[in-house]
Amino acid sequence: MNQHFFVSVPPVSAALKMAIAIAIGMLIGMERKWSHKETGIRTFAIVALLGMLASEVGEAFELAGLAGVLLLVGFANYRSLKTEASLELTTSAVLMVAYILGVLVGRGHIFMPVAAAIMVTMLLALKQELNRFAGGLKPAEIKSAILLGLIGFVIYPVMPDRYIDPWQLLNPADAWISVIAIAGIAFVNYVCLRLFSTNGLYLGAVFGGLINSSATVAEISSNAKKSGMTSRLTSLVLITTMAMFARNLLLVVLFSPASLASVLMPLAAMMIVSACWLWMDQRQETSTTEERITPQLDSPISLKKILWFGLLFVLIAIGGTLLTRLFGNYGMMVTGFFGGLVSSASTTTAAATMASHGKISAAIAGSVAIISSLASAAVNLPIIWKTAKDKLVTRRLIVEMITVLTVGITVVFLDRTFEISEWLLKNVH
Repeated sequence: MNQHFFVSVPPVSAALKMAIAIAIGMLIGMERKWSHKETGIRTFAIVALLGMLASEVGEAFELAGLAGVLLLVGFANYRSLKTEASLELTTSAVLMVAYILGVLVGRGHIFMPVAAAIMVTMLLALKQELNRFAGGLKPAEIKSAILLGLIGFVIYPVMPDRYIDPWQLLNPADAWISVIAIAGIAFVNYVCLRLFSTNGLYLGAVFGGLINSSATVAEISSNAKKSGMTSRLTSLVLITTMAMFARNLLLVVLFSPASLASVLMPLAAMMIVSACWLWMDQRQETSTTEERITPQLDSPISLKKILWFGLLFVLIAIGGTLLTRLFGNYGMMVTGFFGGLVSSASTTTAAATMASHGKISAAIAGSVAIISSLASAAVNLPIIWKTAKDKLVTRRLIVEMITVLTVGITVVFLDRTFEISEWLLKNVH
């Protein structure tokens, strides 16, 4: 006989475990009762209590109890087939979960079984909402979610976390983690854009700027022209640009927190100037019609985009390393500018990763992030010039963006000349 069979359990501990197990079972059972299922509160409470008691007796009784629950599930489904010609698959699965949660309670776990019971109950209660959400998903979005999980939880763990060349230019794990970060941010904001696009074109500009500022500006400017709302175009571009600055700031914080001191001041200055222009533009807008213009962006996660992000990161990292070795910090600055014309997100991530490995200083990585952000913002001007075809709006936007860019360049110049960031970094640490 199992040696733990007659072990005495302290009364207070036993009472607490029984109370938690019964509460877990009742919580799940109440939802099943509300859903008009025959298996309800008492059954789930007893099954959870059975799991708790079996764990106290021993592993053999845990297996015996699980076998009993499986027999109960089989009988319930047989009866359901005889009366309604349908299987109670969800209830059966939840019944087994309740038993396992009871076992966990018996083994002394509290947080995990309680949190799991709440999550299971929430999933059951949100059946209609989840079905509507799943039914409204596009095939491309489902594929994107699967692909995001693949690159994050399947491919990344097998990537070598070391330099694979004798010149120490390429670390596959670094390249792939940048892909995961950029793709993850893009996917989350794509979902937000879908959920909240009905709140107006300004919110769409925010989320679109977090995904892809250039694509957002192109789509918004085109739609604004078609709907006769070019007067709002300057505000939308400013919002999109500010969102891009915020995204790059987040990437710096994620990959090189030490660079925050050098990147925060220029980005904050440009965002303040943008906010001032935005406030002035809002005061000048006289139209009160709120059109719903939302950037119609493709799903952000695709094999093509993943390969593009990865290749761009590798090219920027290798090019930045070589230019830095040949020309010092100025070589990295050049890399930041040309990289920002293509993708400020990849450029910022590459520079921050290089700083985390000690290839460049944290201050230089911050300056590269600023320069790439400046280049990305400058690219929007020819897009507006081509699509808007409104001289007054284009002229006003050029003045505003040049002001923002000038402030950013000035702050970066002052930062590098007087080594303000380096001083801040030394005092912070």
